[in-house]
Amino acid sequence: MPLDANDTEAAAVAIADIADVDAPAVVEAILFSTDVPLSARKLSQMLGVGSAADVIAHIESLNETYDKNGRSFRIECIANGYQMLTRSEYDVWVKKLQKSRADSRLSAAALETLAIVAYKQPILRADVESIRGVAAGDMLVRLREVDLVKIVGRAEEIGRPMLYGTTNKFLTVFGLASVKDLPKLEDGRRPSAEGLQAVSDAHVDAIACDESSAPSDDSF
Repeated sequence: MPLDANDTEAAAVAIADIADVDAPAVVEAILFSTDVPLSARKLSQMLGVGSAADVIAHIESLNETYDKNGRSFRIECIANGYQMLTRSEYDVWVKKLQKSRADSRLSAAALETLAIVAYKQPILRADVESIRGVAAGDMLVRLREVDLVKIVGRAEEIGRPMLYGTTNKFLTVFGLASVKDLPKLEDGRRPSAEGLQAVSDAHVDAIACDESSAPSDDSF
């Protein structure tokens, strides 16, 4: 996970205190650890030795090494700062990764539906819709397609409507041993997307779904 500016600066200062510091390597480490451009002046301050001109020289030296070794990245000057970027010839593969990440995320609507099923299971579609206030049929279908929700039985009432519950994949994705490990709801509090998201943001990236085929009004 990229470090924020304060963490990056603290780490750089700690490295700079080490005797015989390799300045270009420190600049490289800082730029690898941040996802925002940093000015040469800022980099020199974080490095703790040398000037902005020295930092620029270090960057030029690093780029020469990257070019010589055929690396897929280099340090570019953008927005009045420097940032480690992938070379443009690798865009097609990087875009595949970005699309995969985008397709793997659940919208607030999907998470809210999933939260209701998780907390209220076994639950009827009608009850999900009553809680959400909107139709939930398409969303339940999509959640079943990505194996987060399943049919767990039928209600003992007219028409024997289906009951929905969560799957083992749901537990795996959200890092739960069982549904008993879901965060407790306050009395009268409605299951929400925010509540389920809080279980584990990191695990949501493991969910695979296709946004392009989801319903437009209440989609993933």
